[in-house]
Amino acid sequence: MANYYTDHPEIDFHLNNPLMRRIAELKERGYSEKDLYEEAPVDFEDCVENYRRTLQIAGDIAANTIAPNSEDVDLEGPHLENGRMKYASKTVENMEAVRLAGLWGVTMPRRYGGLNAPETVFSMASEVISAADSSFQNIWSLQSCAETLYEFGSEEQRQRFIPRVCAGETMSMDLTEPDAGSDLQSVMLKATWSEEQGCWLLNGVKRFITNGDSDIHLVLARSEEGTRDGRGLSMFIYDKRQGGVNVRHIEHKLGIHGSPTCELTYKDARAELCGERRLGLIKYVMALMNGARLGIGAQSVGLSQEAYNEAVAYAAERAQFGQKINRFPGVYDMLSRMRAKLDASRSLLYQTSMYVDIYKALEDIQRERKLEPEERTEMKKFSRLADAFTPLCKGMASEYANQNAYDAISVHGGSGFIMEYKSQRLYRDARIFSIYEGTTQLQVVAAIRYITNGTYVNIMNDMLGEEVLPELEPLKAKVAGLVETLSECVNLVREAGDPEVQDFLARRLYDMTGVIVMSLLLLRDATLAPDMFMKSAKVYTAMACETVAGASSYIKDFDKENLPSFRVAE
Repeated sequence: MANYYTDHPEIDFHLNNPLMRRIAELKERGYSEKDLYEEAPVDFEDCVENYRRTLQIAGDIAANTIAPNSEDVDLEGPHLENGRMKYASKTVENMEAVRLAGLWGVTMPRRYGGLNAPETVFSMASEVISAADSSFQNIWSLQSCAETLYEFGSEEQRQRFIPRVCAGETMSMDLTEPDAGSDLQSVMLKATWSEEQGCWLLNGVKRFITNGDSDIHLVLARSEEGTRDGRGLSMFIYDKRQGGVNVRHIEHKLGIHGSPTCELTYKDARAELCGERRLGLIKYVMALMNGARLGIGAQSVGLSQEAYNEAVAYAAERAQFGQKINRFPGVYDMLSRMRAKLDASRSLLYQTSMYVDIYKALEDIQRERKLEPEERTEMKKFSRLADAFTPLCKGMASEYANQNAYDAISVHGGSGFIMEYKSQRLYRDARIFSIYEGTTQLQVVAAIRYITNGTYVNIMNDMLGEEVLPELEPLKAKVAGLVETLSECVNLVREAGDPEVQDFLARRLYDMTGVIVMSLLLLRDATLAPDMFMKSAKVYTAMACETVAGASSYIKDFDKENLPSFRVAE
């Protein structure tokens, strides 16, 4: 029987990363819960076995329930009835299967009914579920909103809401409005304190809300009258049981049809403050979005895997001119690039997830006791790494998912354009990945300061200090040359002293940074598992050389005097 976890040993390879031992130790508080909960692990080996069992269950449901249902979900989609959203019938079946398997509340502590798994394991489960149907992953993965509630809500709020999520209730993050998309400082949904009712009342409209008719909402709203910027925004918890929110419209989208994208109207909706006033955007949404961006990274890797699978299977069966098309150089070049992008994206995803796990676990421990000096140093180190890697992960993985979905159709030829083939759905689903939860352009904005201040180059130089197999030494030398080229280009942009020039050239610096980091990760992976990653390391490094050569040539030849000619005429 198929299993989307065990069928892909590359996932398990990353579960064996040495950082997982530290993550498990921190997450399990030194395995101190073994006497409190029967399911709590007694040591690291037991802990990893728990993770594998969770992933095997997710992989089984993904392959044998969610994937077979995906076509029906795509065709039916959600619909609107009397101001309420109704899921597609097969989506309801998927949700029940996942609920019965205990796959809600994956990262939440056991005291609330969760599995207490780290973010890395949640990302792995997200990958396999997205490979089956990325629209369902959107619904399922929004349980991660509970992490924001756990991090910033009161203990009383945690005890009321988190067990409901662990039992299978859904969540959403209600951020975007008709006039506030990427610019969330412009959010105007109004929050007013009612002395009479003893609660906050929300009024206004939210748009493009994924899973918008969920059970529990985290809502960004303007609590400070007379303000117009982010300092007047707070985070609120809205419970669907309270009423006051209706679905005005469900968007008809290009892809991810099973994932309801709703326009919501708030009319005196009763809500409660989460955390402190004025910190809704400045602190809480930033944390929420970083988690969501990691989720899109996992979603992208899952779809990339499925696109690659479809392309490989078709190329092995389709014959032209007397031979299978996978024998043609133009096709196997495409397939090898798809595989290299997939392996590189997955490596970046799980490296980022592990950085997040370590600093988040230490932050959580800090709520319980004072950290030791070395723990504070460790938390700061991994927090910086997570902040630097998250925009790379979301941007690069989502762009590669789009490219792999595109290439899967190309491998299929005319058949790929026919609706009966899965590749067309993967192509439609992938397009949103580089748009929602922050476009790739916004990931560039988030990453550029780490590029210009030398953070990434320092990380690259540290990675270049790692030993690789003798066979990989020539590739490592090439990557070292790419790092030097990136440093030269960064210096050129900084020396220009023009913010507009930096913004204009930032995407090229970002692309160079991404391919170099991912090349180094693949060299590491190929050293540890050459049978699994050697080919991808070679192919991807060659691709990185192409990217850096083109981007660096553009930057070095760029004349800021010509910049006005690039502007769109008014």
